[in-house]
Amino acid sequence: MRSSVDRGSSSGYSGRYVALAGFFVTSLIVANIIAVRPLSLPGGLIAPAAVVIFPLSYLFGDVLTEVYGYAAARRVIWLGFACNLLAVLAFSAGGALPAAPFWNAQPAYNTILGATPRVLLASFCAYLVGEFLNSYVLAKLKIATRGRWLWTRTIGSTLIGEGADSLIFITLAFGVFRVQGILPLGVLITIILTQWGIKVAYEVVATPFTYAIVQYLKRRDGVDHFDIGTNFSPIALGGAERAASVRRAG
Repeated sequence: MRSSVDRGSSSGYSGRYVALAGFFVTSLIVANIIAVRPLSLPGGLIAPAAVVIFPLSYLFGDVLTEVYGYAAARRVIWLGFACNLLAVLAFSAGGALPAAPFWNAQPAYNTILGATPRVLLASFCAYLVGEFLNSYVLAKLKIATRGRWLWTRTIGSTLIGEGADSLIFITLAFGVFRVQGILPLGVLITIILTQWGIKVAYEVVATPFTYAIVQYLKRRDGVDHFDIGTNFSPIALGGAERAASVRRAG
C-alpha cells in the first residue's frame, strides 16, 4: 500500500459518501418527526422518542469527518439543515391547506407535524451547534492522535456535540420559550442529563459498528482525510475550502 498527499477540496466523492449523507439526513428528519412522543424510561425518566434514532446522525457525522474530512461533513450538515427546513415547510403547508370534507384527524396532524416556531428555532440552533462541534472536535482529535484510537475521538466528539445539542435544545424549548409551561430548574437539568447520557451510551455501544463502516469506506474509497490546513468556519463553502488529505491507494 502506498500513500500520497492530495491537496484541494477533494470534491470527487463516491456513491458511498452519497449514501452516508442520505442516511444522515434521514436520521435527522425522522428524529424530528417522532420527537413529539415522550418515552417513559426506567427510573421514572422521560425522553423524546427521537433518542431511538437521532444519535445515528452523530454516528454518521463521525464517519463522514473521519473518512472524508471536515469540509465534506460540513456540506452534509448544511444539507441536513436544508432538507429539514423543507420538510417543516411541507408539513406546515399540508396542514394549512383546506382539508377534504371527510378528514377528521386535523388535531392529530397538528400535534405530530405542526411543531411551533419556537420549538423549531430551538431544534435548528441545537442541531447546528451540536453537529459542527462534533465534527470539529473529531477532526482536531484525529490530528492530535495521528489517526490512532478512533474510539477516543468518536466518543469524545459525541460527549461535546451531543452535550451542546441537549443543553441548547432543552434550555431554549423548555426554559426560555417555555413551550410546556414553566419547568423547575431541577427538571430541566434532569432532562438534559438524561438525553445526553442516552446519546453518549448509544455512541459507545455502536463503536464496533462505527469501526466497521470506517474501515470499509477507507479501504473501498482509498481515502483517509486529515484536516491539516482546513478552514473550520461552519459557513466556508465552495472555493473557500482548503485542506490537505492523506489518500491511501492500493
